[in-house]
Order: sequence, then structure tokens, then C-alpha cells
Amino acid sequence: MDVIPAEILRIHSHLTKEIAEMSPTGDGILFKTEEYAGRLAKLKSEMERREMDTLLISEPSNICYLTGYEAYSFYVFQIMIVHRDVSEPIWIGRSMDAVSVRRMTYLSDDSIRPYTDDYVQSSEKDPVDFVVAELKEICPTLKAIGVETGSFYYTARIHNRLLESLPANRFLDAELLINWMRIRKSAAEVAILREAGQISNAIIADAVEAVQAGIRECDLTSVIYRRMIAGTPEYGGVYPSSAPYVLTGSRTGEPHAPWSDRTIDHDTPVNIETSGCRRRYHAPISRTVYLGSPPESYLRLADAVTEGIEAALEAVRPGVTCGEVAQIWGKTIARHGFHKDSRIGYSIGIGFPPTWGERTASLRESDRTMLEPGMAFHMMPGLWLDDIGIVLTQSFVVNEFGREDLTTFPRQLVIK
Repeated sequence: MDVIPAEILRIHSHLTKEIAEMSPTGDGILFKTEEYAGRLAKLKSEMERREMDTLLISEPSNICYLTGYEAYSFYVFQIMIVHRDVSEPIWIGRSMDAVSVRRMTYLSDDSIRPYTDDYVQSSEKDPVDFVVAELKEICPTLKAIGVETGSFYYTARIHNRLLESLPANRFLDAELLINWMRIRKSAAEVAILREAGQISNAIIADAVEAVQAGIRECDLTSVIYRRMIAGTPEYGGVYPSSAPYVLTGSRTGEPHAPWSDRTIDHDTPVNIETSGCRRRYHAPISRTVYLGSPPESYLRLADAVTEGIEAALEAVRPGVTCGEVAQIWGKTIARHGFHKDSRIGYSIGIGFPPTWGERTASLRESDRTMLEPGMAFHMMPGLWLDDIGIVLTQSFVVNEFGREDLTTFPRQLVIK
């Protein structure tokens, strides 16, 4: 078998990246290199302020934010290294995924450092050892190392192994460092969020049309999945960070239970929560459909939620805090005799399983985060009352004048 010369492979890799960058579809590098450069410069400035020379990034959303990399490779060990004095981030991951890094990102070949497959889920070789060796080779200094201690993907085992391997180094908590950078979206990011919102509109419209007495919950969910992936004629969709929630009847009092194969009855509410996803950006949406004639008590519940979300949305504008928005919701539904303990929303943007939330600002009374243009939220003021519930939500971006809604499906109880 002939061996392909290294120079031909290098040229092929370069041409593949050029083609990907020119692609107008959902392929290739998402944003201009200048945008990624600005994000990296801002990160390095914050690292300097914290006296941190090295940062180990494990959260896929943050890796995507810095480079555009969005492949499903995070189920095995994956780390990105950022050093203050190294020009590019360094991706470390499974060897078979390196080709995706080359296609999706601006990273040069020297910044892509894959480990061999015998490290994968091995009892004999630890990929943390590979990372430690790379750190010693790549980093001009290695004094203070930041790690994302709260990331779903940074385990206690990884941390302990790093401490054992680098006992002379200082480790700093960099939890949510990049997440808080991500909270203010650029114009290019908002454009992608709008595309995700159009997919969300199409999903909920299909679900509302399909739901009827006699259909199984799983069959309704399949309608949601089809549109979720097909997207719109303009924008194809991909898998979101969370499975959709389809809950009916007495189970509408449960916010996060899975759908089942039970048949949906007449004279019952159906709660649907889902999201369109475009290049890992999400615009979640939830609606309740009532099949039949709702009792007066349920209509009062729907009226309270509708009035509450409209009042809270009306308060959204730069300079207002997340807590002040939540307080308006709480006071509004209190006039109807209802109370909600949990938050009514959270920051959104890039998302990988298990969540499309950014894990930063929340729309809750105790949160003093001030709204700024470019922040995106899913306002999710659902009410779950033991054996009954209703969901009515709105994803939006804060702008200079107030907000821009990312979805346009009517904010009201659907009676069918």
C-alpha cells in the first residue's frame, strides 16, 4: 500500500479548511477568525488579571466559543490548553477527531495534539499523562494553572491526577471564567440565535398541529425530533443539548420527566419544551396545548402565567437587573394567588449536553446581574402544581431598546 506523502496531506488539509471557511451552509468555520481572536485576547487579559499563566478548558461550550469546534467528541477525555504566551489554543483529544478540528477551526496543525486510541477508556494508559507531557513541552511557564472545577466534564479523577503529576504547580479555580465572557453575544452570534429561533418556531408549530387525543406521547415526540433535525428550508437543525419534554395530564406537574408511550387523553393539558439548535446555539421554547375544554381553574392559571410573563418581558431593558425582572413576575402572579420558588429563566447561547443554559445569570429575585445588550435568556416561568402544570416561555436577546424575541409563536395557552 502506497504511503501518502506528508506534503500532500498538508496541502489537502489546507485546501479543506479553505473550502470549509467559504461554505455558506452549516459547515466549516462559523465566524471570522478576527472574532475568535478577539475572544482569545479577552480571555488572556482576564488570565493576566488573575495571575494565571495557563488554563485547562474541559467544557465543550467554551472550547466551541474559542475555536468553533463542535464535534461530538466530549464523551472521551478532551482538553484545550490556553497559555498567555502561546498564540493559539492547543486542542488535545482523541486522534480520530483531529480531522474535525482541522475542518471546523482556525487552529494550525501544531496546535492540534491528538493522543492515540490506546488511551481511550484504558486501564493502562491515562490521557492526563499525555496532557501533562504536552503542558511541559508547550508552555513557556507553568506556575498557576486554571481549571474548570464545576464543569460536567472535569472529573475528580482528572483533577487528582493533575495534582499528583504537577505537585509543584499552583492550581486555581477558573470555574465559569469563559462562561461569563460568553454572556454578551456578538452581532454574529445573535444572527445564529435568530436562525435557531426560526427552527424552534417550526418545531412548536408542527407539535401543536400534530397533538390530538389518541396519539401517544412518543409519537408526538417523534414529530418534534423530525422538525428539530430537518429545521427550515433555509436552516438545517442539529441535536440540542437536552431531549424534548412531552408531559401530559397529571404529569404536567413534572418539569423534567421523560415522555412515555401512553396515549394522550381528551380534556387534558400537554406540556411541550424543546429547542431549535443551529451550530450549537439554542433558542428554547415551551407551550401548553389543552385538548378539549379547560376548566375555569385551569384558565385562571393560564391567565396568571400569561399576564406574568408579559409583565416580566416588558421590564427587560439594559440597566435592569435579573432580580428586578423576576420580582415583577412574582408580584404579578401573586395577585392571582400563585407563587413560584424556582427561577424564571437563565442565560442561553452555545450548548452541549446536558444543558443549553450557560450556568451564569439567572432570572431570579436574588440575582443582581445587570442586563446588557447582547445577553440572551430563556424566560421560563412555568408553574408546576403537583398534578397539573403549564409552560409558556420566551427566548430573547437584550438590545439597546429593550429586547428582541428569538421566537414568534404566540405566547398563550393553545386550546385545541
